[in-house]
Amino acid sequence: MTKEKFFKTIAIVSFLFCVAVWVPNIVFQTASPWWILTFIVAPIGILSASLVKHYRLIVSNVIMLFSFPLFMFGGYLLNYIIDGKP
Repeated sequence: MTKEKFFKTIAIVSFLFCVAVWVPNIVFQTASPWWILTFIVAPIGILSASLVKHYRLIVSNVIMLFSFPLFMFGGYLLNYIIDGKP
């Protein structure tokens, strides 16, 4: 396995792992603390994707790194639209 393929595989696995740890919180509505691992795993994916210069994987891992603030913003925005209160 070449270094390029190895780093690309690490970036893909880190993105899929970050998505997988959000599934219990969003789909099943159960509070799981595993989403905190996105702050550890996503930078590893960003670094490995930047080593092979694969920009889609860089962007997807950056989105997963900032997924908590994005979900909080979306939740508060939806609550404001529906109820009129933040």
